[in-house]
Amino acid sequence: MTVSSATVSPSSPYAILSVRQLMWRRFRRNRLAVGGVWILLGLYLVSAFAGFVAPYGVRTTHDQFALAPPHGLHFRDADGRFTLRPFVYGLESSVDRSTFRKIFTRVPEETYSVRFLGRGVEYKLWGLIETNRHLFTVEDPGVIFLLGTDRQGRDLFSRILYGSQVSLTVGLLGVLLALVLGTVIGIVAGYFGGLLDSVIQRVIEVLLSFPQIPLWLALATLVPPTWSSIRVYFGLSLVLSIVNWGGLARQVRGMVYALREEDFIRAARYTNCSLARIVLRHLLPNTLSHVLVVATLAIPQMILGETALSFLGLGIRPPMTSWGLLLSEAQHVRVVLQQTWLLIPSAFVILTIICFNFMGDGLRDAADPFSQ
Repeated sequence: MTVSSATVSPSSPYAILSVRQLMWRRFRRNRLAVGGVWILLGLYLVSAFAGFVAPYGVRTTHDQFALAPPHGLHFRDADGRFTLRPFVYGLESSVDRSTFRKIFTRVPEETYSVRFLGRGVEYKLWGLIETNRHLFTVEDPGVIFLLGTDRQGRDLFSRILYGSQVSLTVGLLGVLLALVLGTVIGIVAGYFGGLLDSVIQRVIEVLLSFPQIPLWLALATLVPPTWSSIRVYFGLSLVLSIVNWGGLARQVRGMVYALREEDFIRAARYTNCSLARIVLRHLLPNTLSHVLVVATLAIPQMILGETALSFLGLGIRPPMTSWGLLLSEAQHVRVVLQQTWLLIPSAFVILTIICFNFMGDGLRDAADPFSQ
């Protein structure tokens, strides 16, 4: 008895699966890659609604609570009674007479309930919709600092959320530009070869011969200091893409160089197919899976590049903020000894890099579903 492929479900062991289905099935087997994708989706979703999730604005200051430690939520009052509605205690600042350091103590007599979908600081969602609704706020005159405050009394949790809008998207924009440059130049060099290929390879070799961080610094100094924050953002994305397109172009060139001698490419040439058709219908689809894997693994490098440049003061500038800029404000010895919560943005950088690497490893394995 024969089994028809039309009557067999994809989950059956007798089903005939396409290459795309085999890739998806292999990717799902990698638990780390799937987990990394879900975490990244959560980070980008929160980043898209940063103004709504953050209880305060990116520039909202609390002068009397400068360098306050994390001040989180509570579900039990001072008498040990449990309540479903979270609340925060009042904060009182004083000066330690022995060390002359400002300290903050909790005031058990003062409790302020957390309000969900309450009104707070006005902001523009996606720069278009003006509103003052936040995911959570606290009753006046209470304050809520889930991750503490910085030297100017700005809520670190809110600034991390706003900073993710830059740090997470500058990698995508930079990779997109590098992807276009690397793919186009790699296909041109691999398909035509000859003198054009030699010139392109020498340019790539010169570009890759420079140490990466000094080259970043040299290109970043070309950004005029009078530019606005938005122009600096796009300029920084352009700098990162210029530095990182060479490796991808060389890999695409190698793949196209091997594909151009295949029978289906020769048949396309003998039937007078146009160059655009050969590239779009034959060369690009056969290199796309590898290009996507390389792009996924390149995004963490872009994020680290932005973080490094902003940390050194050559990247994103106020009033915009990024994770690198937040870390640049914590580059003092006293932060490690006394205000360790200012180093929390580094945890988000590490988490993002690890998740992208997990996803890239999963895509790399899924790109060759027939390997063991």
